Amino acid sequence: MKARRLILASALLALSATTAFAGDIEVKAPWVRGTVAGQTATGAFLEVTSKSGAALVGAASPVAGVTEIHEMKMDGGVMKMRAISRLDLPAGKPVLLGPGGYHVMLMDLKQTIKPGDTVPLTLQFEGKDKKPEMIEVVAEVRDLTSKSPAPNAHQH
Repeated sequence: MKARRLILASALLALSATTAFAGDIEVKAPWVRGTVAGQTATGAFLEVTSKSGAALVGAASPVAGVTEIHEMKMDGGVMKMRAISRLDLPAGKPVLLGPGGYHVMLMDLKQTIKPGDTVPLTLQFEGKDKKPEMIEVVAEVRDLTSKSPAPNAHQH
């Protein structure tokens, strides 16, 4: 019985490291692409779901001087990236922030970010009631060539 409790506690701890909740918002599998010396920007990626609908309206990290929500999309056959002020989260539908799409851009990096490190992120959401809500997550740093979506993430 003790062993079962220990296994359950370990599983819950592992889950909490990759999933964060606040109100009806769930953030899963946050990760950041590693950098090389001299590189001043990188992306943070994750999956977010709001049960009743919300919007991601901001982000911050102590490793970056500037943190913005960005989107990448094709425009006339050219991939373009731009900052957006908010990313709407439709009620009950997971939204993937991944390479080549929506992501959190970390700029004016204060240090090289190496695989195996972790990066704290504060995500700011706005619920249907317009009240701000903050969620703190710790993102694992993956190899700078990583293009994979968050583990078990759904693409939408």
